[in-house]
Amino acid sequence: MSEGKALPVVNAETTAAAAARAPVSFDGRVAGAGLTLRRAVAVETLQVNVGKLCNQACKHCHVDAGPKRTEIMSEEIAGQIIEAVRRHRFKTVDITGGAPELNPSFRRLVTESRNAGAHVIVRHNLTVLFEPGQEDLPDFFRARGVEVVSSLPYFLAQQTDAQRGRGVFAKSLEALRRLNEIGYGIEGSGLALHLVYNPAGAFLPPAQSSIEADFKRELRARHGVSFNSLYTITNMPIRRFLDYLRRTGNEERYMRKLVEAFNPQAVAGLMCRTLVSVDWTGRLYDCDFNQMLDLGVAPQLPRTIADFDPREFAGREIVTAAHCFGCTAGAGSSCGGSVVS
Repeated sequence: MSEGKALPVVNAETTAAAAARAPVSFDGRVAGAGLTLRRAVAVETLQVNVGKLCNQACKHCHVDAGPKRTEIMSEEIAGQIIEAVRRHRFKTVDITGGAPELNPSFRRLVTESRNAGAHVIVRHNLTVLFEPGQEDLPDFFRARGVEVVSSLPYFLAQQTDAQRGRGVFAKSLEALRRLNEIGYGIEGSGLALHLVYNPAGAFLPPAQSSIEADFKRELRARHGVSFNSLYTITNMPIRRFLDYLRRTGNEERYMRKLVEAFNPQAVAGLMCRTLVSVDWTGRLYDCDFNQMLDLGVAPQLPRTIADFDPREFAGREIVTAAHCFGCTAGAGSSCGGSVVS
């Protein structure tokens, strides 16, 4: 693990129902392995969730995003985020949603973050490229050196459309081709295009290197499409995916699966150690998953991006709950895929 001061873990399982989702608490399991969460030297990444408006309504979505959602970041909050990026010099600004491109302040956030020297990642769902006014997104991304991370459930249409909606696979392929045409995902171009794989059901993802090889081979052979890396991300028992687990009677079994797959080696790579998340209202969280459960940062810390102080957040207490087992199951899971080789 990295050098640094050991941090207490704040247990946020405040109800019997939440605690019942796992046979033991997350902080108890971490302590039982002789570990503690440890602070990073600094908060390197600001992950910005601009809201829940999306042109898709995916079955696994922990945000519960969709076309009818009205939670959208205002220009005022976007301005506060830009000011924080300028003042505190975050190494990376990771922009997500919903479909972040649908937010009126999206392009301003990207441009001003790049101007401030930050590397910008955009969580891009591919099909938003076909929405009115979004046709130039590939060129916009390229001009600003944006790293593009896109979800593609599988390299076959049936599995992808089952998770994301009818016709999504065909549109996703066309979007990937457009990105490839201008250099994204092409070796030596310097334009990074990564894909994300989420399991279609109540099970853990396979080994990242293995399924990445499958995706690269099949997408190239079947469709002439290229990308740089594949990230495997464990489905979190939150919002829409939690609803699925409950409807299918899989909630207890899935939580037990996550707990039994707890990997102590994954604790060192938890993204909350180097990241802080901000929602569409400007409130701060330890990660995007906590954000969706309304688990704000520890109460002694500043609560909004306008009051953010990197000196306090670098050594902060991490708020945890049962869903955190998803980040430490098997090879671990983060917004950058597996955390254990």
